Amino acid sequence: MNRRALLTGMATTVATTVALGGCLRPEYRTALLDETGTGSVGAAYSLAAGDKLRVIVFGQDNLSNIYAVDGAGRIAMPLIGPIKVAGGSTAQAARAIEARLREGFVREPHVTVEVDVYRPFFILGEVTTSGQYPYVSGMTVETAVAIAAGFGPRAARDYAVLTREGPTGLVSGIVPMTYPVRPGDTIVVKERWF
Repeated sequence: MNRRALLTGMATTVATTVALGGCLRPEYRTALLDETGTGSVGAAYSLAAGDKLRVIVFGQDNLSNIYAVDGAGRIAMPLIGPIKVAGGSTAQAARAIEARLREGFVREPHVTVEVDVYRPFFILGEVTTSGQYPYVSGMTVETAVAIAAGFGPRAARDYAVLTREGPTGLVSGIVPMTYPVRPGDTIVVKERWF
C-alpha cells in the first residue's frame, strides 16, 4: 500500500511539473540576432528586395525618382538600366549609380540615395490579423503586435520567435516583447498552453 501511495504521489508531482512547465516562457536566445544589428535602422542598413529608394541625381531631374528594389536586388533607372544595390548601403548604391552615369551619360554625376520606404515586416501566429505590414522606425515586437491588431486569445504574451536575414543566412531566436524589429523580419507569436 505504501508503494502504491508513493507511486501515485510521484505521478502527481510529475504531472504538475509538466503542466506548469507549459506556463513558463522559454529562455531568451538573442545572441545570434544581436550580431545582425539591433536598434534603429541607420548607416549599417543593407538594402534588399522590397525597399524603395529615393535617388537624386543633381542637375538631372529626369533621372531623379523613387525606384523599387526588385527580387533580384536591382533598381532599373532610365539610360543606365538595372543596377545591383542589394546587400549594400545607400552610400554604396550612390557610388554604383555615379560610376554607371560616368560611362558616357553624365560628365560629373553627383548622386544621393536614401531609403524612401523600408521593406515590410511579417507577423504570424497568435495575433488578431497576421500578415505583412509596413515597417515603422523604432519598432519593437510589442509594437508589431499592436500593428497586427493585438494578441489572439491563446497568445504567449511575454516572448516571440523572430527570424532575420543575417550575413550567412536566416537567423532565429526567442526574444522578449521589447526586442527591436528591423525591416524584413518575421515574427511568430506562439500559442501558450494554459
